[in-house]
Amino acid sequence: MSPEIVSILALVAIFAVATVLPINMGALAFVAAFLVGTLAVGMTADDIIAGFPGGLVLTLIGVTYLFAIAQNNGTVDLLVRGAVRLVRGHIAFIPWVMFAVTAALTAIGALSPAAVAIVAPIALGFAARYRINPLLMGMMVVHGAQGGGFSPISVYGVTVAGVAGDNGLPTGPVALFLGSLLFNLAIALVLFLVLGGRTLLGRRVGDEEPAESRETVAAGANVRGHGTAPGPSVGPATGARDGGTGEGASRDSGTGDSEAPGGGPRPRVTVEQVVTLAGLVTLAVLALAFDLDIGFVAITIAVVLALFSAARHKGAVAQISWSTVLLIAGVLTFVFVLQEAGTIDYVGTAVTGLGSPLLVALLLAYIGAVVSAFASSTAIIGVAIALAVPFLLAGEIGAVGVVVALSVASTIVDVSPFSTNGALVLANAQTDRDRFYKQLLAYSGIVVMAGPLIAWLVFVVAPSWL
Repeated sequence: MSPEIVSILALVAIFAVATVLPINMGALAFVAAFLVGTLAVGMTADDIIAGFPGGLVLTLIGVTYLFAIAQNNGTVDLLVRGAVRLVRGHIAFIPWVMFAVTAALTAIGALSPAAVAIVAPIALGFAARYRINPLLMGMMVVHGAQGGGFSPISVYGVTVAGVAGDNGLPTGPVALFLGSLLFNLAIALVLFLVLGGRTLLGRRVGDEEPAESRETVAAGANVRGHGTAPGPSVGPATGARDGGTGEGASRDSGTGDSEAPGGGPRPRVTVEQVVTLAGLVTLAVLALAFDLDIGFVAITIAVVLALFSAARHKGAVAQISWSTVLLIAGVLTFVFVLQEAGTIDYVGTAVTGLGSPLLVALLLAYIGAVVSAFASSTAIIGVAIALAVPFLLAGEIGAVGVVVALSVASTIVDVSPFSTNGALVLANAQTDRDRFYKQLLAYSGIVVMAGPLIAWLVFVVAPSWL
């Protein structure tokens, strides 16, 4: 059996095992890289290690370490509270605030499941309290996370840029970020109109709930132990552990009582939170304007922030998403073995034989969407882009558009209840879980069927006609 066929079978086995069993896909990929590389391709261990994505691993560690500190010192809570206060009692704005908050969190470096784990309990609490469709609220959270997830300093954005750049493709970071953001924003608008958003217009918090009721709810929340009303501040996230990657989303908010939409004590903004916000802005400026390495800058800022309260942040290193680091490092190392085995060229030649680059791009978009609905979006993005390299290098179709389409198609399906984001929304829904599960499953089916096609039409077909 040829090395190309062996490596393809190994790739299928990796996704199959990781889907059925709770085993980190990155660990499986490292094993496959070692076995396929040494036994089928004739590579040495040093050859395989040469494909280890060291720069990307540093970036993942630095960004998630920085975000863990931002969680621990209450900066994330501060951002959420500030965003919710902007609605000034207008209930129709609350779903959009949740979309914006999760988009901002992933854009500054939070992993998508971590952002959803932070915001979903707050959002679905609002939905139950103010009679907002829970499917609307939950999907606004997930699509917000995916909308901001491809910023140039985000985990997804860095991953795509690394895979594309290593294969000689133009990265188009701005097009990727805006493409994903606008695509998810359009979906959110449709959801808002279809799932009852128009009925929320004109309704205000003060009209929905008497003051004594608000005080009772806030008091009950304080008794539960976190001192936060079920409104703008972050409470314990039910199910807030990433089932796909094992990433923990637990944290110590480090803040006092929050201000509920109807009133309540406003927490004091600390110097450390102000410095953290300045650090996040500094990261964006140095990485984007001065093109400094994101990983080194992020970990430097994180260490500086840790110096403010070393004892409190000693657990921040444990909050780094080590399982996600393992996942991405393992999969990209195996992709390197695929390249060395000639598998990428082999598959590229085969799909090019279909006769139409447009058809190939659509096929890869659907493959990415279907697999990602059950497995890791981060992993499948890297594989899908790598498989598209041969026909993209031929120049018959716009590379940036295809990369954006594959990225969007592979992530919008995270609304599935079988993915971490969808499962977090389901776990925090304050409604009939069986009914909500069926609604979530039906919606995710629509997204899997229509999402890749629409992304393909918007980012691949439409530009080719201009």
